[in-house]
Amino acid sequence: VIDLDTVMPNFVTSDYGDFMRTAGNMGAEDDPDLNNVRFNIPIFKAYTKGYLESASGFLLPLERELLPFGAKLMTYMQTVRFLTDYLNGDTYYKILHPTHNLQRSRAQFALLKSMEANEETMNEYIRSLV
Repeated sequence: VIDLDTVMPNFVTSDYGDFMRTAGNMGAEDDPDLNNVRFNIPIFKAYTKGYLESASGFLLPLERELLPFGAKLMTYMQTVRFLTDYLNGDTYYKILHPTHNLQRSRAQFALLKSMEANEETMNEYIRSLV
């Protein structure tokens, strides 16, 4: 998989976090039923294990420690981006209906809250792999 949006110098936490935001969501990015939106710990564990096995040679200890923060940060940023686009008249993201970006923002915020609820589990798992 090639993500041309991230083929540039960047922070590890950004690339890792954006993957977690996307693949770690048990609901849809724009799920209207916020009960479906929660952080998928098995996906987190599988991806993080593989990621750390491959990246351990170049990651600093602080970068490993900040991986859960990266997931939360990218989710927060996307929450704000969707909300900002909604408030600005939906000029950036394509929408399917007039409140689509608001719906997306709410779903991303629900995901962020779920990540926060699982943060200690995430931190403990990363520590167990090091």
